[in-house]
Amino acid sequence: MLYSPLQDGDSYVVVASRGGDDRHPAWFLNLRDEPRIEVALQGGPRRPMVARVATSDERARMWPLITAQHRNYAGYQKRTSREIPLVLLTPDPPH
Repeated sequence: MLYSPLQDGDSYVVVASRGGDDRHPAWFLNLRDEPRIEVALQGGPRRPMVARVATSDERARMWPLITAQHRNYAGYQKRTSREIPLVLLTPDPPH
C-alpha cells in the first residue's frame, strides 16, 4: 500500500480504485472471495484480519474523508461508471 489508510475504529479502510478503471482490481476480487487475510502494516508483524466491503452508509461517510486526504481518488471515480469500493480490514480475533 502506498498511502496511509484511513482508520475507522479498529479497522483500516483501503480503496479499490484501480486508477479509475472500469474493472475492479484483482486484489479486491481476491479479498471478496477469501476475506480472511494477514496484513503487515509498515513492516510490522503480520496480523490476521477479515476484509469486507463497506456498506453504502459507511462509504457515504468515509468517501469524503478519503478524497479530502487523497484527491486523486475523486478523479478516479469520475473516470468510471462503477462505484469504487472501500474495503474495511478488521482484526480477526483468534478462534
